[in-house]
Amino acid sequence: MTQYLNAAMLLELARAAQQRASAPCDCTRTPLDGWQSQPLSLDETLFDEIGTLMLEDDPEPTFSEYLPNKTSYWSADAPIAPRYFPYNRCGVWQCSSCGRLYLRYVEGGGYFVDRRIRAVRAELIEDVPLPA
Repeated sequence: MTQYLNAAMLLELARAAQQRASAPCDCTRTPLDGWQSQPLSLDETLFDEIGTLMLEDDPEPTFSEYLPNKTSYWSADAPIAPRYFPYNRCGVWQCSSCGRLYLRYVEGGGYFVDRRIRAVRAELIEDVPLPA
């Protein structure tokens, strides 16, 4: 099982990754600031899974989204709230070339499956508790 990362751990990893990764890399050819369908041109061999935001003992994570200030799911400035959808279903991946962090999950619908990816920016990570 991949190591569970809470918001504080994700924030620490994101800050470290941002300090290391400043030069362009093959993983940055397509802007991934907001959620995107994973580009076919993205070389998956560049990525190593380093953790997960999915709690092992949570059989059905919430589908509630945390989108304050009129942000949308697709917004590049939407907060990364690990307890909320879709983050609570994400793996945390790191580019082996430059060290940048990405979140990845599979969006499934009635007739489709879509692999989605988003770059992690430390300033967007929020540790927001779920409503009681």
